[in-house]
Amino acid sequence: MKLEITSPDKQIFSGDAELVQLPGSDGLFEILHNHAPMIAALGKGKIKVQDQEGKLQFFEIKGGVCEVKDNVILVLSE
Repeated sequence: MKLEITSPDKQIFSGDAELVQLPGSDGLFEILHNHAPMIAALGKGKIKVQDQEGKLQFFEIKGGVCEVKDNVILVLSE
């Protein structure tokens, strides 16, 4: 899957991911390959990204919105 995390002033991450865990406004949720299309509000927390080799990266956000469509995840964060 392709993942892009963008804040108002810069691009935080752009690359491939095997698993993405996001802090939704109602709790954590994960996105895997071939996830159904969706748009979700995000709350304050950490985005967890696992790449294809199993390496984990974490990104702190204060909120935002996420769109998932055709194995592309776009995160607009504060």
